[in-house]
Amino acid sequence: MSGRIEERFTALGKAKRKALITFIMGGDPDKSTSAKILASLPTSGADLIEIGMPFSDPMADGAIIEAAGLRALAAGTKLKDIFAMVTTFRKTDDITPIILMGYYNPVYNYGIEQFCKDAKLAGVDGVILVDLPPEEEDEFTVNAEPYGIRLIRLITPTTNDARLARILKKAGGFLYYVAVAGITGTKSADMESLKTRVNHIKSKTALPIAVGFGIKTPEQVAHISKFSDGVVVGSALVEKIATQSLAEAMDFVKSLKSNLDSSL
Repeated sequence: MSGRIEERFTALGKAKRKALITFIMGGDPDKSTSAKILASLPTSGADLIEIGMPFSDPMADGAIIEAAGLRALAAGTKLKDIFAMVTTFRKTDDITPIILMGYYNPVYNYGIEQFCKDAKLAGVDGVILVDLPPEEEDEFTVNAEPYGIRLIRLITPTTNDARLARILKKAGGFLYYVAVAGITGTKSADMESLKTRVNHIKSKTALPIAVGFGIKTPEQVAHISKFSDGVVVGSALVEKIATQSLAEAMDFVKSLKSNLDSSL
């Protein structure tokens, strides 16, 4: 079954372009501003958008995204607010894929089936749950699949071939390759080893592969796009949102997109 994610990557492939995937924290710095940021991303160059679900114990996040999550929580952001933000976004944009990213605890406490139902009603296309391993994902996927919600799988530098095969069995949408071992936004990957690893994964699957974690500059985006199907920028954008105006943050997204497109 094809959805917005598959359609976007197919369209990009036909145009011989790569995907710019941007991450923002839902509700950061407040719910109203976050909604404005979300609405501005597609026209600034974002092909797919990840929205963080704020959580009090973000084990995989570096200081920048952790701070964004705390700001969102302090602003009173809950999952229902994230769904409301996506619902509003869908009134004017029904084609840009939206992926929610975060931790399993808020989803579990919300109620897995209710979460999947409300995500579908809002217009969410996929979910990344960084602490849900393949061995324990069935209780989520059995509820997500009837609603067409893709569980986007993470692959890391330490994923061996046996585990990769297990991850790929139920993979859908695209694969998110974590470029560095560690938390978000702290260090950058060695480009040659990254290229070798991505090409190895490509030999095992036809799914698009997007690379994220530690990608901060337009130059890095351009380089990684030469061997991946998409590039994810999170911490660098979240930092711009925290320290600069909305217009300046969107100019940064435009610069990422411009470098990505001009490099191909």
